This record gives sequence, structure tokens and C-alpha cells, in this order.
Amino acid sequence: MAKPDDRSDNAAKLTEMKHNAEENIRETKAYLNEFADEISAEEKANLEAKNARREESIQGFTEEIKDETSQSTAE
Repeated sequence: MAKPDDRSDNAAKLTEMKHNAEENIRETKAYLNEFADEISAEEKANLEAKNARREESIQGFTEEIKDETSQSTAE
């Protein structure tokens, strides 16, 4: 028998994932500021691209959080 679909904590999980992504961005920027002269251009570009993807994820998390909170309010 399948478990019931419990989405009651989706907004909290999404918020946690958003905060984790934001922290990873801050840590990567700090790393780049400190070690930019010591890492290859390729590694620097890879880290900057990863942060760009994290920014996109944060936008998605924000939209999903809005959807989740509006759904729980509507119910």
C-alpha cells in the first residue's frame, strides 16, 4: 500500500534548500575572493557558473514556496 502524499512540510523543506543555496553562494564568493589568484581560470569559471545555477535554483525555490504557502492558505 502506498504512503499518503504528505506535503505539509514542503514550504519548510524548500526554505531550507533556499537557505543552503544562499550559504553555498556566500561561501563560494568568499573562496573566490581569497584564492582567485591561486586557482585556474577554468576552476574560477566553473565556480562562477555553479553560483549562477544556484541563483536560478533560488528563484525556483522562491516561486515554489509562494505556491506552497498559497495552497496551504487556500485549503
